Amino acid sequence: MKIGFIGGGNMASALINGFISSGKTAAENIIVFDTDAEKLSNMAETLGISPASSASDVESSADIVVLAVKPNVMPIILDELSGVDGKIYISIAAGISLEKLESGIGADKKIIRTMPNTPALVGCGMTVITPNKNISQNELKQIEDLLKGIGETVILEEKYMNPAIALHSSSPAYIYMLIDAMADAGVKYGIPKALALKLAAKAVEGSAKMVLETGIHPEQLKDNVCSPGGTTIAAVCELERSGFRTSVQGAIDACVDKANNI
Repeated sequence: MKIGFIGGGNMASALINGFISSGKTAAENIIVFDTDAEKLSNMAETLGISPASSASDVESSADIVVLAVKPNVMPIILDELSGVDGKIYISIAAGISLEKLESGIGADKKIIRTMPNTPALVGCGMTVITPNKNISQNELKQIEDLLKGIGETVILEEKYMNPAIALHSSSPAYIYMLIDAMADAGVKYGIPKALALKLAAKAVEGSAKMVLETGIHPEQLKDNVCSPGGTTIAAVCELERSGFRTSVQGAIDACVDKANNI
């Protein structure tokens, strides 16, 4: 099975690395096209993939065609594709609906809209998947199995896709901001930046595992850390005073609004 990528950016590289390292496919079965010739050459050298000369070259050579381009580039790519029967087209572009993809590739073609996230680079990704009506259950399971090479997957109705993007795909940026802000505060008190980053990042990692593995609601986990009259509740009250929750929810709203209007 040949997998083709149109676009060789960070997300494409994360997917390719994940597919290869997890044993889902071999490097020689991956074909990539990118307009940046230097980037494409580097990918061929470091990952062992086969470079393609055009988007249509990828389409003709691959069984699964991954559209890994920015939303503003997608109309250009769709114009270059023929829409070949039997091939599976996977989009990872934010805000590009199945309807838009079908209008370019063909309403009778097999198309899947997905949104992975960058933690795929370390095998801890999360990918939401929305297939169109032409994808069979066996094909859906095949794509799920492939994407599980980079982390977990969930099938989602398309109406929830843009909110999901804000919650899992864009949100690593928010978390990185939180970690960096925490580390800078540690530096203010004399902790070296590298150590401060590790302390903050491990706290985030462990807190996420507590939510996922214990099944305890985050509100209860927060209360469990807050001793009466203690240091933690003082910090929590300051976060509430400064609008922490409102800021986070406002960021989610802004992300969803942007995705809805691409």
